[in-house]
Amino acid sequence: MAKHGKKYKQALEQVDRDKAYGPTEALDLVKKIAPAKFDETVEAAIRLNVDPKRSDQQVRGAVVLPHGTGKTKRVLVFAKGEKAKEAEAAGADYVGDEDLIEKVSQGWLDFDVVVATPDMMGQVGKLGRILGPKGLMPNPKTGTVTFEVEKAVSESKAGKIEYRVDKAGNVHAPIGKVSFETRQLAENLETLIETLIKAKPPAAKGQYIRNVSVSSSMGPGIRVDISAVAS
Repeated sequence: MAKHGKKYKQALEQVDRDKAYGPTEALDLVKKIAPAKFDETVEAAIRLNVDPKRSDQQVRGAVVLPHGTGKTKRVLVFAKGEKAKEAEAAGADYVGDEDLIEKVSQGWLDFDVVVATPDMMGQVGKLGRILGPKGLMPNPKTGTVTFEVEKAVSESKAGKIEYRVDKAGNVHAPIGKVSFETRQLAENLETLIETLIKAKPPAAKGQYIRNVSVSSSMGPGIRVDISAVAS
């Protein structure tokens, strides 16, 4: 079991572990007790009533948060010709084809999002062993394999995040920074949960959202009242 420092324990003392807080109250508390001196990321953890081992109960996709995440993402685009020009015009940080693929194959990973046009995937697929473990492999389900390059780049820059249920049935996602206004964090959280509800697999039965908690990256989790966010 991980050992926590003095600041974390002091923050934990201010959390009622038996209480499910309203979203605004929970996020106010996250901001108040964030223990680090830097601008911590605020994260949401949502437990879903799905069996990730079953292919018909996978939950994966992407969502553009209305207030972004507070982080400017470096976007790499694998494209040729006019689509490469389109990517550059949209503000992509890196654009290329074979040369860029070769650079990544040698271990260069100085980027946060990868977009590829479908005609490039035959070559980009060779990078699966490098990009896959980092969660960077382009995927049609998250809108990162597309000919709509301008849209993909713009959304990534505007605060698009990808989500994916883990082996335990949980979705973890950033919803902003401690420096955000509580209202902004609450609206980002609401958007994320609404997106997850829309992505509910038809095979999932019973209460879909089992638990929601929020925390700063260095702080304790605070349970959120499900009825207030998933009604």
